[in-house]
Amino acid sequence: MRIIVLDNDTDFEGWRRAARRLAINDVKPAEVTWTIRRDDELSSESCVNELPDVPQAQFNVPAKFVELAKAAILHRNDERFALLYRLLWRLRSHHDLLSATDDPDVAEIHAMARAVYCDIDRMHAHLRFREIGRERTAHYVAWFEPEHRIVELAAPFFAGRFADMPWSILTPDVSAHWDGHAISITPGVAKSEVPSEDRLEEAWRRHDNGLFNPARLKVMEMPQAYWRNLPEDSIIKPLIEDAMRMTSGPFIARKAAEPRKPQDPPMARKQTLDAQARDTIAALRDEAADCRACPLWKDATQTVFGEGPQSATLMLVGEQPGDKEDLAGHPFVGPAGQMLDRALKDAGIDRTTVYITNAVKHFKFVPRGKVRLHQKPGTPEIRACRRWYERELAAIKPELVVALGATAAQSVLGKITPINKNRRRLIDHDGTKVLVTVHPSYLLRLPDEKAKALEYQRFIDDLKIAAGQLRRSDHAA
Repeated sequence: MRIIVLDNDTDFEGWRRAARRLAINDVKPAEVTWTIRRDDELSSESCVNELPDVPQAQFNVPAKFVELAKAAILHRNDERFALLYRLLWRLRSHHDLLSATDDPDVAEIHAMARAVYCDIDRMHAHLRFREIGRERTAHYVAWFEPEHRIVELAAPFFAGRFADMPWSILTPDVSAHWDGHAISITPGVAKSEVPSEDRLEEAWRRHDNGLFNPARLKVMEMPQAYWRNLPEDSIIKPLIEDAMRMTSGPFIARKAAEPRKPQDPPMARKQTLDAQARDTIAALRDEAADCRACPLWKDATQTVFGEGPQSATLMLVGEQPGDKEDLAGHPFVGPAGQMLDRALKDAGIDRTTVYITNAVKHFKFVPRGKVRLHQKPGTPEIRACRRWYERELAAIKPELVVALGATAAQSVLGKITPINKNRRRLIDHDGTKVLVTVHPSYLLRLPDEKAKALEYQRFIDDLKIAAGQLRRSDHAA
């Protein structure tokens, strides 16, 4: 019997090196025992990783197997190393084995990989940081109890999303830490060692449209087992009890008794559209200043409405105001606005002749100390704000609408629209021509200068299509 001692529970490279040597030396799966080194309880002499390597005896496995193995090795199934070696052994003579979905070993490794990926998705969705300390010395800490050993694979997501704040993710297995430059991994901790509630706690709990009111818990289908990972763990039960009272009392009976409002007849709808067409941008701006159609107004500084001449033949629609726009009250005045100004100039379009607005009129963000981190608007917020876009469109009556980014395209076209698939072509939508392209902030996020220059030129080319369409319309008139 060969005993293979791996360095830790997720030692994929150690398993791969040992498995390769075992397979090349024709060591059958039944002759191998896999174990993990625990505080030197096994001496190095007990480990037979030192099997002879035979370079000339090469064999290949499908890339899909390597991908599955990297995920499955994070599963808590104690037999995962043996299962993976058994599959590796069989793949030498049956290269298409992974396509045999009815094979028990194949089905099991796929199920293990799916469980690991689902656990990573849950961690990305449900993990919440707590702020420890004050302002410049602040550190952000989160507790999570994953079902599988996923921390090292899941941590880069948080480094990308919260790159400008130092954080630690504490779990019973290992802990991940981000200092603004690199992720480091340290041993796990007990939940009793996690810092207690802090000044962000009440803000999370008061966030009535947040992820943790009972209705959203149902939408997210969060298992109760995951409640222990939430800062709101102590208040979820009272929230649900409150919701039950609200949905079972006279309030519901009163709502049910109200007669349904009949739909407007066609003539009434036409009169409504005609009234919208008579709206002026100034009047719309004043009306939108008091918009409460979605909760974003609560945290935003102000409504940021569209700007430009009402006679504009070109209408640009972005995603939402950013930090600079929220403070200034004007669209596209921050870094993305400066990028747009430069691109418009290079495409031969005078910004002063263009009407510029956003699909969502309030800034959606998450506070991180003194910094407000942009958050992408969701479909409910896009739908709530779409009536303002429709009324702007009716007031402006542009020859062409350019949707800058996926959120704008969803608002303008009324459905999720892939950008790359629809670029460089004019789309007829309800009597208006629409052109979709990227948002200028996308160009700002590109880390590679060569890629940034290439994408910037593509962006200009899109705007030149718009400019050419407007020139053709002018000539036709």
